[in-house]
Amino acid sequence: MPANSPPTIADHLLAWYDMHARVLPWRAPPGAPPPDPYRVWLSEIMLQQTTVATVRPHFQTFVARWPDVASLAAAAEAEVMAAWAGLGYYSRARNLIACARTVATEHGGRFPDTEAGLRTLPGIGGYTAAAIAAIAFGRRAVVVDGNIERVVARLFAVAEPLPGAKPSIYAHTDAITPDARAGDFAQAMMDLASAICRPRDPQCLLCPLRADCRAPALGTPEAFPVRAPKRVKPQRYGTIFWLEREGAVLLVRRPPRGLLGGMRALPSGPWADQTPQLDGAPAAADWRLLDKRVSHVFTHFRLELALAVADTREHAAAADGEWWPIAELDSAGLPTVFAKAAQAIRSGR
Repeated sequence: MPANSPPTIADHLLAWYDMHARVLPWRAPPGAPPPDPYRVWLSEIMLQQTTVATVRPHFQTFVARWPDVASLAAAAEAEVMAAWAGLGYYSRARNLIACARTVATEHGGRFPDTEAGLRTLPGIGGYTAAAIAAIAFGRRAVVVDGNIERVVARLFAVAEPLPGAKPSIYAHTDAITPDARAGDFAQAMMDLASAICRPRDPQCLLCPLRADCRAPALGTPEAFPVRAPKRVKPQRYGTIFWLEREGAVLLVRRPPRGLLGGMRALPSGPWADQTPQLDGAPAAADWRLLDKRVSHVFTHFRLELALAVADTREHAAAADGEWWPIAELDSAGLPTVFAKAAQAIRSGR
């Protein structure tokens, strides 16, 4: 900052960050040299549409098992997909493997250090490329995720609804992003959004940017960002099948493409507009429908699942299936919707 010039928004925010930065396993302390790009990339992919509290233990498990991009690139896809269970949005896990292998084979095991270079990698879009460039390589990059959108929309009282307001919010963020410490600035914005500029009940009196923020002056900080009315998600129905044999349950691999592709799962029928009952059962058996149902919300639709159970003495599994010990089911890496169904079935039998 030039001598005698007034402090900027970035100055206020970075001073606050130096005192209040969260300690996270993928971060370097404020003002320290940038952290390992592998850890920054891994955390950013995991944090998409997922909370820090959920990501932290998964991240620590991943880096203990695959401490660098070379080890992850050499891992079996099924093992990585199983370790991803619980983080959701499983296409990210497939892109994670593809990205690691691309970095290992085409970039000598080193991530590109520019936004443009990072965007050529599988699974890395505009936001993620900017975040990695700023946090891992110290590049000046304009980092805008949903949380930063909220801070900036309030700071400048952006009246246009999202998603139409995105270009305006990006331009405002560009205007306040400093040339130096861009990575710390981006992480400071994330921490401010988490601790103070929360979606509900923002703590404006504690905010280091309160003197510059227009939303509290209007008396309506929670009104920003303005959002267009939500579309009602369509409802779908399906049936999950629990086929048990001598303390084991039949699990299958879902098709490699499509929703939850390649994941180990309980067999299920089609997901349709009406409950298909026993359509798609994995074997002929004396199936019994339980009274309870399991509900799950995906990005584009809501799903309600009937639960069908049966016992068998047959030892042959389905062509894409395996008998998994029920006592060890937690180690199967089932996606959340199937883990919920398994818990409901086990508690109801």
